[in-house]
Amino acid sequence: MSTPLLELKNVTKIFGSKSDYTVALDGMTFALDEDFPKIVTIAGESGSGKTTMGMLMLGFYGPTMGEVLFRGQPLSTFKGPELYKFRRQIQAVFQDPFAVYNPFYKVDNLLSIPIKNYKLAGSRSEAREMMENALERVGLRPEETLGRYPHQLSGGQRQRIAVARALLLAPKLLITDEPVSMVDASLRSTILKSLRAMNQDFGIPILYITHDLTTAYHVSDYIIILYRGSVMEAGNVDKIIRDPQHPYTKLLVSSIPWPDPDLSWGGSEEMIQKSQVAFKEITGCKFEPRCPYSMDICRTKVPELFMTNGDRVVACYLQKDNPALPREELSRVFTEA
Repeated sequence: MSTPLLELKNVTKIFGSKSDYTVALDGMTFALDEDFPKIVTIAGESGSGKTTMGMLMLGFYGPTMGEVLFRGQPLSTFKGPELYKFRRQIQAVFQDPFAVYNPFYKVDNLLSIPIKNYKLAGSRSEAREMMENALERVGLRPEETLGRYPHQLSGGQRQRIAVARALLLAPKLLITDEPVSMVDASLRSTILKSLRAMNQDFGIPILYITHDLTTAYHVSDYIIILYRGSVMEAGNVDKIIRDPQHPYTKLLVSSIPWPDPDLSWGGSEEMIQKSQVAFKEITGCKFEPRCPYSMDICRTKVPELFMTNGDRVVACYLQKDNPALPREELSRVFTEA
């Protein structure tokens, strides 16, 4: 078995003090292989742990417990050249397309710095050609983009430049955190197409972090649904969105504004009402206080990941007649579909 490119190994991340703390990610084990040119979405409500998971994989947060591994080596031990190499191979595109820019520099600066730092070009003309090619790949005209300041470009243009920057470095993995949430709807498809092209044309795996199941459905191959730092459901995105099995996933999917007036929108009133119950120490399923299908066992024992149809897992006792998949083998569901 080959060593995963990037792996979370029983990772827990806790924020706060001993008396007032939040478990943002709870015992997560997840691995991505280098030869896995697919898009995996991490989805859930605000506070589900999806951004924390991305930050841990980027090395911006350190785990409270467990390990983050890059090619089998703990990320916490990386320094100097090792960290430098990691930063090139694991690239990110964030939610706010303006935050990555220095307003006093032209956008050329964002593209030229990685070329210079990683010695990607032998001359200025070669560097210019690389920048122009990267911009064209994300649907931008170099003559209308280079030489301008960030405030002179739209949010969609700035975000596509961020994608172009990642493309320049030919990363082994791209992690995107809500990359289209702050751009106009008309530009979302362009950015998503750029990501999909990057994935398919260059074989780059992408971790797509979002609360928006609509874009997740259109752009990704697989999906992990998180709730309060734990996996509720994971597997083939088409099957999960079209036929959700976990009550929480059903709530999320029922909240999608489908263009059909005959379809309900907003989810179960009972679930929404129960969502107001204050979260406390729970010994069983974290979703139990909101779940209309709650049973006694749900309050006392954490559900296993029950595998259904060989291509998805559901952490719910409604699926207890199916075989259980050990949590440390979650990534199997993305390779056996």
